[in-house]
Amino acid sequence: KKMPVKIRLQRHGKKGRPFFHIVVADGRAPRDGRFIERIGSYNPISNPATIDLNTEKAADWLMKGAQPTDTARAILSYKGVMHRVHLNKGVSKGALTQDAADEKFAKWLGEKESKVDQKRQKLSSAKTTESASRLEQETKVREARAEAVRLKAQKELLEAEAAAKAAAAPAEEAAAPEVSSEGGDAPAEA
Repeated sequence: KKMPVKIRLQRHGKKGRPFFHIVVADGRAPRDGRFIERIGSYNPISNPATIDLNTEKAADWLMKGAQPTDTARAILSYKGVMHRVHLNKGVSKGALTQDAADEKFAKWLGEKESKVDQKRQKLSSAKTTESASRLEQETKVREARAEAVRLKAQKELLEAEAAAKAAAAPAEEAAAPEVSSEGGDAPAEA
């Protein structure tokens, strides 16, 4: 009797922060239950997602007939295991030599690594430009606040000077001698 072997993800991590082990398990075993062999891990939280995979073991299990789940197949494809298995099947059928298969896989792997590096560089440059623009916006806001405070202080100073002049004007008028409108220096008779 043949055992239905699956390559699938086993969930770990806390609520909202998943972390997965990539395992080879009996298809009838529960998702997070018994497994045959752990062949890697997958962290979807990081950007780009972190995948640590023993590609040799994964390819060996696929050649033996293990069936990956959809998500596991995507991960294996991303890491090149599915391509390697495809090339190994071609070698076993005599369509190409092992050296040619290794050369094709090395070329594919180089292209894949360059794409991943480009994504990492793009993310890091986006992060630096975003932080620079945020800093620039914060500086503008800070300068606008400082300008508003300066204008308010200047306005209050002008109002205080005007109030002081207004208070000083009646005092000067009271101190000045009264001049009659009828005639010169003579006091008015009653």
